[in-house]
Amino acid sequence: MDQRTAIQWKQCTEIIRDNVTPSVYNTWFAPLEVVNYEDGLLVLRVKSQFVAQYIEENYIDLLSKAILHVFGPDTRLEYRVLMDSTSGATATFRGEELQNNKVHAPVARPAYANMHWETYLNEAYTFGTFVQGETNKLARKAGLAIAKDPGKTIFNPLFIYGGSGVGKTHLANAIGNQIAHNMPGCRVLYVSANTFKLQYQEAAQQNKIPEFLLFYQNVDVLIVDDIQFFSGLKGTQDTFFHIFNYLHQSRKQLILTSDKSPLQIHDVDERLLTRFKWGLPVEIQKPDYQLRLAILQDRVKRDGLELSDEIIHYIAANACNNIRDIEGILASLMAYSTLMDSDVDLQLVKTVVERLVEVQPKCVMMEDVVGLVCEHENVTTAAISGKSRKKEIVRARQMIIWLAKELTDRSYEDIGRQLGKRTHATILHAHHSMNDQMSYDPILRHDLMLLKNELTK
Repeated sequence: MDQRTAIQWKQCTEIIRDNVTPSVYNTWFAPLEVVNYEDGLLVLRVKSQFVAQYIEENYIDLLSKAILHVFGPDTRLEYRVLMDSTSGATATFRGEELQNNKVHAPVARPAYANMHWETYLNEAYTFGTFVQGETNKLARKAGLAIAKDPGKTIFNPLFIYGGSGVGKTHLANAIGNQIAHNMPGCRVLYVSANTFKLQYQEAAQQNKIPEFLLFYQNVDVLIVDDIQFFSGLKGTQDTFFHIFNYLHQSRKQLILTSDKSPLQIHDVDERLLTRFKWGLPVEIQKPDYQLRLAILQDRVKRDGLELSDEIIHYIAANACNNIRDIEGILASLMAYSTLMDSDVDLQLVKTVVERLVEVQPKCVMMEDVVGLVCEHENVTTAAISGKSRKKEIVRARQMIIWLAKELTDRSYEDIGRQLGKRTHATILHAHHSMNDQMSYDPILRHDLMLLKNELTK
């Protein structure tokens, strides 16, 4: 390479460096070497054909702009790929014509992309077995929209977050199973964050990162479970960053789950966290009483268990934390019923529940709170849900809000719907207002404690 070509290539790299992150530049552009420039043909040496393909698919616009600007509008590009490091044998890979800074045709996929594809989905997790309630309705509806048209909705990525056992993995698999069923040729892949990390580490040890990246770039729908476990893993994060960008730019669907929202995940590169928020971050909250009851009824029907309404309501009232508690209780009851060839009675249920979960003193219903407060304050339920701003109505309404937040698992949105479709902000303000008033109003505090004891005894 002559001195003039060296200076021109340096100018190209400066343009590229100004338009990408340091990690992108160091990974894909810094290793490029100019072999020759003659008669308008620029020849670059690359380590593998994968590197050339990756640059062609992801950064050809930027590379074209730099080369055409520095070397001239009629410049052509060719890659020289090192095939054998011992002998120095190379092969030529011709890039797209550098015209108007655009790629005119996609790079061909490798042959193995058309082979049988293993999804690693749990086939038991479907939309049919995912019971909808107020705490998961938005997430489920978004999942159904994605399943109909993966990669083409605004929900990309779909970032599902919530506590342990609320149904995140179930929903993610349900989306994947629905897509795989409706679109047999679609390459759907489910992988846990831990498995992805181990795969990356093995690829790094065997110097097979290009093959690892190429495999994941062939995925049409990528589901990564428990992505919070990427925390602190810089190499894994950098690699996933490239995969995420490639798939998203190619309009492939990404579905991610986490026990935290993107704002609460620590030790993850800000670039990734920003991308997690590009589509729809949606929370699945702990199942409320009505959803727990619906899940129980659905599972009892599917598993063929004979449980009375009293038993079902008892389990729903006490298995409050997550769906896994419900599943554990039902599994224990089914085992007893099968092994002992005996019916399940309430005493057995209480014994099983006490061993598996912390038994709640009493499940307080929203209707109980409204009814008791209205009776105590001598107002009607219609007035509570109406628009009246009379002092006694506002007081009763705020008492209901405070007690509902103290004694039920209803969200501010749920309480607002119950009280005349009031907004989250209105209910939140009322709750804070009651806390303030209780600090200086002993009569109000006494009345609320009296009602609380009545509801929980």
